[in-house]
Amino acid sequence: QVQLVESGGGLVQAGGSLRLSCTASGRTWSGYGMDWGWFRQAPGKEREFVAAFRWSGSITEYADSVKGRFTMSKDNNENTVYLQMRRLTPEDTAVYYCATQHRTHGSIREGTAADYWGQGTQVTVSS
Repeated sequence: QVQLVESGGGLVQAGGSLRLSCTASGRTWSGYGMDWGWFRQAPGKEREFVAAFRWSGSITEYADSVKGRFTMSKDNNENTVYLQMRRLTPEDTAVYYCATQHRTHGSIREGTAADYWGQGTQVTVSS
């Protein structure tokens, strides 16, 4: 069984920064060929795509709302991804989830074919 565990959420003032981490583990886990994504869900809203890291070419993609403020990266060990969040605003308040899927399963941005999801970590930005 594979688990994704997020950490790094918390309360921060507007303009501040946080770094989220997501680590995969489990007897059957292999990061080879896996794409990663970060998503978020604010109260009363649908889950939305935030960032993706594609295994092929180590390409990153971002939602327009976070482009230039958030940076996604991955450890060389293929087990952990990060989301560095800067210049946070109250609109960034949400539960943040990581997800991963094999690169042949379609676009991670859609969030519909993920093989594994984390439990979520709360990010709250005060004004």
